[in-house]
Amino acid sequence: MPYQTVNPFNNQLIKEYTPHNDDQLELALAQADALYHSDWAKGEINQRLPVLHKLADLMESRVEELANIASVEMGKLIEQSRGEVKLCAQIARYYANNAQKFLAPVSYESSLGEAWVEHHPIGVLMAVEPWNFPFYQLMRVLAPNLAAGNPVVVKHASIVPHCAEAFEKLVHEAGAPKGAYTNLYISQDQVASIIADVRVQGVALTGSEKAGSIVAAQAAKKLKKATLELGGNDVFVVLDDCDLEKAAKVGAQARLNNAGQVCTAAKRFIVQEKVAKAFLQQLTEHFKNVKMGDPLDETTTLGPLSSKSALEGLIEQVNDAVKQGAKLHLGGKALQHEGNFFEPTILTHISRDNPAYFTEFFGPVAQVYVVRDDEEIVKLANDSHYGLGGAIFSTDIERAKKLASRIETGMVYINSLTDTAPELPFGGVKRSGFGRELSDLGIKEFVNQKLVVVSNS
Repeated sequence: MPYQTVNPFNNQLIKEYTPHNDDQLELALAQADALYHSDWAKGEINQRLPVLHKLADLMESRVEELANIASVEMGKLIEQSRGEVKLCAQIARYYANNAQKFLAPVSYESSLGEAWVEHHPIGVLMAVEPWNFPFYQLMRVLAPNLAAGNPVVVKHASIVPHCAEAFEKLVHEAGAPKGAYTNLYISQDQVASIIADVRVQGVALTGSEKAGSIVAAQAAKKLKKATLELGGNDVFVVLDDCDLEKAAKVGAQARLNNAGQVCTAAKRFIVQEKVAKAFLQQLTEHFKNVKMGDPLDETTTLGPLSSKSALEGLIEQVNDAVKQGAKLHLGGKALQHEGNFFEPTILTHISRDNPAYFTEFFGPVAQVYVVRDDEEIVKLANDSHYGLGGAIFSTDIERAKKLASRIETGMVYINSLTDTAPELPFGGVKRSGFGRELSDLGIKEFVNQKLVVVSNS
């Protein structure tokens, strides 16, 4: 696909970007590899951390500029774009402040002698990142690996080239040397050649299940470490003892944030039958009350989908779900608009043999299921190919904790939508991928945990 900035609010082409050729790709790898073999990557961590401090400062000082770039390029509401930029600054500062502690040697008691594990960089990493959080996804990979000493080359999504360019410029302005972070406008074939290159030692991908399976296979063929953060079909559990008003309000946010284009968005609402009618009524009202429009307009509450192809795909999914027996409770259509708008939609009565039951809808489409008890909640929640996140709403915290422990996902939030923070690990199980980003776990995904033993014999 060509690298283009197309405003999803009106589908107007703003700018086209020239792809990088193989010579430029080779130069990027050579610079990254040279940096890895330098004292900057393998020497004291304190020489790298100031880059992250400066990067945090730069992003905090340019929130409005960067937020505008994201909103114009992929349609995120301007206030949500501001929040994303601020979160990126927090992640950079978090690793600047904590990486030294995370990567400090760890002592092990042993009968063989004095033993400890050191943490060293492993080499150049290839990152393949998606468009839905065009700065945050980049920062999740860059911050821990810059601190660890791993150079990163990145293929960002083809519909957010301006975000990719702006982020790279910020990293360089923050003082990162050549090779520490390189943005590449490249093809899937070129990505495969980078993964196969002997100078590359790891691959990080956030994206679709299809893309993840392809990249994971390429990495495995070359015996290289990979982390994958893929799709999700997250549950939003509404128990009969919850604060129903709060659950409906947060549930609407959890499904409609970023126009529903979030891997951890609430997608399957599992509601106990005692409160099902009331919850569905309240959720419906929240969905009906959105204001669709220009994401740069502060009063807009639901923006467009990221691209025309995303809209077309969602239309097909919803139509197919209804054909297969789902009941269209609300919405279900694209707006008659030059942009990529889809009505807030609620589907009910989805049977297990309906393809929608196992499908991730990447847009403002909620599925509502009614269940009797906690056992049915767990059974339905775990009957999924995915296992990324989930949410449980209840005033009985102990009950919610027990359910959270039984749900097969990488994350569960109680009385909150599935969220993210620099200090909390992010990732899933099943077809949602493997590995973790952020927190102390994220920085250790691509380091050599080297054991050293001084024998006592």
